[in-house]
Amino acid sequence: MAKVFDEISRTFDEYLLIPNLTTRDCTPSKVSLTTSLSRHRESEAPLRLNIPIVSAIMQSVSNHALAIELSKSGGMSFIFCSQPIGRQVDMVRKVKSYKAGFVTSDSNLEPDNTLADLLKLKEKTGHSTVAVTDDGEPDGRLLGIITSKDYRVTRDPLDKKVSDFMTPFSRLVYGKTGTTLTEANDILWKSKIDCLPIVNDRGNLVYLVFRKDYVEHKENEGELLDNEKRLLVGAGVNTWDYSERVPALVEAGADILCIDSSHGYTEWQSDTLKYVKDKYGDSVKAGAGNIVDPEGFLYLTKAGADFVKVGIGGGSICITREQRAIGRGQATAILDVAKARDRYLEETGTYVPICSDGGISHDHQIALALAMGADFVMLGRYFARFDESPSKKIVEGNQYLKEYWGEGTNKAQNWQRYDLGDGKNALLFEEGVDGYVPYAGKLKDNLEITLAKIRAAMSACGAASIKEFQQNARLTVVSSRTIQEGGVHDVITKET
Repeated sequence: MAKVFDEISRTFDEYLLIPNLTTRDCTPSKVSLTTSLSRHRESEAPLRLNIPIVSAIMQSVSNHALAIELSKSGGMSFIFCSQPIGRQVDMVRKVKSYKAGFVTSDSNLEPDNTLADLLKLKEKTGHSTVAVTDDGEPDGRLLGIITSKDYRVTRDPLDKKVSDFMTPFSRLVYGKTGTTLTEANDILWKSKIDCLPIVNDRGNLVYLVFRKDYVEHKENEGELLDNEKRLLVGAGVNTWDYSERVPALVEAGADILCIDSSHGYTEWQSDTLKYVKDKYGDSVKAGAGNIVDPEGFLYLTKAGADFVKVGIGGGSICITREQRAIGRGQATAILDVAKARDRYLEETGTYVPICSDGGISHDHQIALALAMGADFVMLGRYFARFDESPSKKIVEGNQYLKEYWGEGTNKAQNWQRYDLGDGKNALLFEEGVDGYVPYAGKLKDNLEITLAKIRAAMSACGAASIKEFQQNARLTVVSSRTIQEGGVHDVITKET
């Protein structure tokens, strides 16, 4: 006979936080949102996020543009894997090369190249600064630099050689190997230039340092960077072509991987994790999921998962529950898995973060997810609304909208994510819908408001960190009348 759980499966909307004493040490401005992203022992330093938010592994959400903006704000994107390996690799590389303090030049020409070659390269990379080296390689002998100030497309012939209009090495301000980032930025400002080449004793190009990176860093002091001052980025993988996709993504510089599936409690996820760990050991981090109970969590954790995603069927465009009758209320799933995570820590001394994926439609629910034990949340619809997401913006009546579709739709054709192991290699039925979300503008403007709400909630609960929030938060189950009472009622609101 089937086992029936006595506990009701609940959503975030069925809970409220009970305020604790707010001290002067936990005002919103003093609240830290840093959180663990990967498994670690208590004495180890894990891979961390500066804010507890990542973007979903979806075609309509996580491309390189959104990944760059989110990482600049302290979070991380997982570039979607329902695309050819080469295209996903290119997106990862664009994020890793976006800014780094010291940047390895990936836009290079030889002196005999032409203006036409320059324009093709600029269109391909989007970079306006190009290094000219003797062999066209990023570590070749530096002969000159080209910026948009050095040529005019309307006046110069397309066959004009770059050596005829580049700024030659003899006129460049440059730094030598060993120059610190602080020293390089000082040279940029004192010399009133936008780009400083760093060369070795043989005159070979080593790095480029850009003024814009310094300015952006000051504007985004919480940005998420690796040891080489590059933005962090994650990448999704599936359980089918992982032996080809994983090495390509690792070589491209992906900081962490995540297996993308609606149902993660499977032998195929275990096989994928085993491949990653056997090949790379602890040097490559990989999350797994999705699951909704302690058994699923422990299975993936013992298989080597560096974090585990929790949630089935709670996404705004997900219909897995009505199609397959599997899932669980997101709040109940997080509370249950968090207990298993804490027990595993007590028994083994190893902490494995959990990610709440789905069930969040309002900012305050992120705070609830964190209080219940989630280390970070994964959001899809939230990010699909912004300029930086890859979907089209349209006008419907008097409203701007952005396209948003699930990975389980015929449009996405991501059959690997929903494969049932029967070898049919096709999406037999949809587990998502294709629709629209209201356009909301720029990511940074909206995210600042969301983070302010999370900090305010934590402050009201007397928590200056996410760990304190998880340990000290008090939750109460609410009735439908309580929910009604907490909303606007008994007034006529003004139209704005």
